[in-house]
Amino acid sequence: MAGAGGGGNDVQWCFSQVKGAIDDDVAEADIISTVEFNHSGELLATGDKGGRVVIFQQDIEKSQPQCRSEYNVYSTFQSHEPEFDYLKSLEIEEKINKIRWLPQKNAAQFLLSTNDKTIKLWKISERDKRPEGYNLKEEDGRYRDNSTITTLRVPVFRPMDLMVEASPRRIFANAHTYHINSISVNSDNETYLSADDLRINLWHLEITDRSFNVVDIKPANMEELTEVITAAEFHPHQCNTFVYSSSKGTIRLCDMRASALCDKHSKLFEEPEDPSNRSFFSEIISSISDVKFSHSGRYMMTRDYLSVKIWDLNMENRPVETYQVHEYLRSKLCSLYENDCIFDKFECCWNGNDSVVMTGSYNNFFRMLERTQRHDVTLEASRECSKPRQVLKPRRVCAGGKRKKDEISVDSLDFNKKILHTAWHPQENVIAVATTNNLYIFQEKVN
Repeated sequence: MAGAGGGGNDVQWCFSQVKGAIDDDVAEADIISTVEFNHSGELLATGDKGGRVVIFQQDIEKSQPQCRSEYNVYSTFQSHEPEFDYLKSLEIEEKINKIRWLPQKNAAQFLLSTNDKTIKLWKISERDKRPEGYNLKEEDGRYRDNSTITTLRVPVFRPMDLMVEASPRRIFANAHTYHINSISVNSDNETYLSADDLRINLWHLEITDRSFNVVDIKPANMEELTEVITAAEFHPHQCNTFVYSSSKGTIRLCDMRASALCDKHSKLFEEPEDPSNRSFFSEIISSISDVKFSHSGRYMMTRDYLSVKIWDLNMENRPVETYQVHEYLRSKLCSLYENDCIFDKFECCWNGNDSVVMTGSYNNFFRMLERTQRHDVTLEASRECSKPRQVLKPRRVCAGGKRKKDEISVDSLDFNKKILHTAWHPQENVIAVATTNNLYIFQEKVN
């Protein structure tokens, strides 16, 4: 394996854990809407449609360091509540659209979470001591009668059971007219961006009452609207650079040194369309649902409906690598349009050393795409493969013709089971995969 988080074709993936209820009848509020590891990989956060954030912590096995540790619930809190915009007569969902961790600076952890309109900065801290021996208060919090106080006591800290507290430190509201689809923390660790369908705003983490609009693609006449912003991300090392993708399949790289308002991009990444593949659905399936910089900062990855593309930041005219995720669905686009699945927004992620990318598909399949050998594998997250340390078997889909043994017919795929959200541990071969209301954790098989 090539380094930590290598994940090449020599890696065998095995089941580690599954979180969430087994019931077939899934409550809408329990559907997972985002998954994110923190920078060390020790914590894993999920957000759901009910506005909750659940944080899992990796338990380090001190007795058996060679064994991979499990993730257990560390903290659960209600991040967002449903709201109502009385001016526009619109309900604002509590669904968590994105979670982004801030780099750790002290004992506490900080994360940003957002729904459609409001971003919140949360502090997650531990308490294992409590103060005792107040002069003016009893232990239960009631104030003492001053006439009964005859001696002074020095308060002391006493050990207590560990408590994990989540408290909102900042609330960034009222800056987006449209639904927020992305947040991204800058490498300066002082600012972050938030993007909705037509605008991108730049915030300072300490200032909640104002943000700077850095991109605005709203036309003067909304009838002339031809594209919307689908995702945005800061460069991992250059604090002045960010990219945003559009529903037309283009990616624009902007440099904030050139202009305060980045309506004029520095680079435009776009691949000419193959005329032979032109169809009624071309524009829909070319819409980019996710964009992610590599850890090195040299490449970026984009996900559209049928493929993953890797772009070199120095080459704008075409991607350096293109991987088909589920090309066998091209013949099914008509039925996918009718059941609205064609509008599903699949995310993608890099492994720790940028040698493998991962993205989801239907039937609870997810794809591992190894870049060096151009080796790819389809794996499945299912309850049938959930015995401890059970190795995942590659799955194959038969697009047509005679179906071989172990192959699945494209007609028998379940389009209600889909993996939209995935995350890869930044240093180890541990992955988290969200399937509706369940979170699967897989790891490299340790001999």
